[in-house]
Order: sequence, then C-alpha cells, then structure tokens
Amino acid sequence: MKNWTLVIITIIFLFSCKAKHPAKEAYPFVKSNLIPWSIVGFDVKERTPKERLEMLERLGFKQYAYGNRPKHIPTMKQEWQMAKEKGIDIKAVWLYVNLKEDSPNKLKPESEAVFKNLKAVGLKTQIWVGFEPTYFNNLTDKESLDEAAKMISYLAKRAENLGCKIALYNHGGWFGKPENQLKIIKALPDCKLGVIYNFHHAHDALANYKKNIKKLLPYLWCVNLNGMKKDGPKIISIGEGVLEKEMIEELLQLNYKGPFGILGHVKGGDPEIILHENRIGLQRLFPEKRN
Repeated sequence: MKNWTLVIITIIFLFSCKAKHPAKEAYPFVKSNLIPWSIVGFDVKERTPKERLEMLERLGFKQYAYGNRPKHIPTMKQEWQMAKEKGIDIKAVWLYVNLKEDSPNKLKPESEAVFKNLKAVGLKTQIWVGFEPTYFNNLTDKESLDEAAKMISYLAKRAENLGCKIALYNHGGWFGKPENQLKIIKALPDCKLGVIYNFHHAHDALANYKKNIKKLLPYLWCVNLNGMKKDGPKIISIGEGVLEKEMIEELLQLNYKGPFGILGHVKGGDPEIILHENRIGLQRLFPEKRN
C-alpha cells in the first residue's frame, strides 16, 4: 500500500511540474521553417546553379523554392539534380500560366519544361501556379471560374502522376483574389489544392486581410513575407514596413506555424544580401526567446 501511495504522489508531482513549466513554444522563424523565394529570376549577379546553391549554403539554408524565367530553362534540370546531390530541398517550383498560350493538354514549351524536368529528376514537390492576370479582364466571374478550374484540374492531374501537388499563387488579377481561389478549391474538391499567400501581392486587399487569411487558413501551404506599407512600394525588406508585424501576428494567433517564405527579390538586387536583410528584419520584429 505504501508503494502505491508513493507512485500516486510521484505522478501528482510530475503533473504539477508540467503545469508550472509548460513546453516551450517552438520559434516559428528558424531557418528550417523559412523558404528562400524569388532568388533565381531576380539576381543582379546572374548566378549559375552551382553559385546559387553555394549562396544558400553560405546563408545556412537547406531548402528553397525555384522560380525561373525562360532563360533559366536550359539549366533547370541541372540545378535540381545538383540540389538533390547537395541535400538541398526544393520545396516548390514555379509555373506561370498564360491562358492565351497555355491550354489543357497543350502547354507552351516553357510550361511543359517544368513537368518534363520534374519527371526526369524525380522531384516530388509543390508546383506554385500563377496566372497571367490580364487574361481575365474581359471575362465574367463564371467564365473566369470555368477557365481557371479547367486548367487547374488538368495541372493537378499531371502533378499527381509525378507525386507533386498544385498550389494557387496570388499573382494579381481575378485569379489572385482570395475569394476566387476559394471558389476554385470548392469547385475541385478532389484535387487537394493548397494556397501560397504572398504579402507583396496583397496590397490591394489589405482592408480585408484578417477576413481573407482566416478563410484561407485551412489551405495555406506557405506565406511569403514582405515589408508592408499601405501605399507601397510593392517590395521592401521585412521590418522596414509598418504593417507586416501585425499581419504576421494575425497568422500566429490563428496558429499558423509555417512554413514562411522570405524574398530575395528586388529588381537589380543581390538575393544573398536581400535574404540576409529579410532574415535579420524578421528576427528584430520577433526576437527568439531564450531561457
């Protein structure tokens, strides 16, 4: 009986200690939870794949998202293979669709190259899909939804065959509006779509940010951060704006744990410097608490 009493006292003591000392909340902005983005297409130094991967290693990142321009297609496969060999995880690849040039079953060569190289390298990742925004300018809501849903359905099936997934990327226009992305997701329940929310493409919807981000939350696969001012400029370093801290806090309050993208993107800029500045700015806004 004495032994049982001792066991019970020990259990009560352990639970009491746990209540007084809850588990430390994980810091959400560690490098392993940050995805460098826009480091390929906007690089004043025009780095080669080897140089780009070495840059990431110097900065201490083991992952990034690949956002190419047509001039990078000849080295796309090489870069993905090199990243694989180095143990650098490509979290996503970019696919920019123009419905004047791309249609289901007939993608333009630059779009087709993405799928061709994914298959060749065996890369299973997210495909971040942006639509050229002006295509929808003269379409009704119904026409826009039909056009977008047909293309996304086609892309999702192709992606699934490669072990990849499609995410909707807010890149302006009808397709970039949260309410329309939600319509597409609802129209295609079997496609298992996600959303990539970009602060720098959200200046036109800041008044509805809290409402939008709450509705998008179940589908958020990544949030790409940026310094934010109501009237721009479009892209500034994290910490140099006046709105981004509150916007990020809203995500954390909704229990979004990441991942977060950080931009290496400023026209005429060096991604190595810009990534470092964004990382430092994020740390200043949200210092890591240490015991």
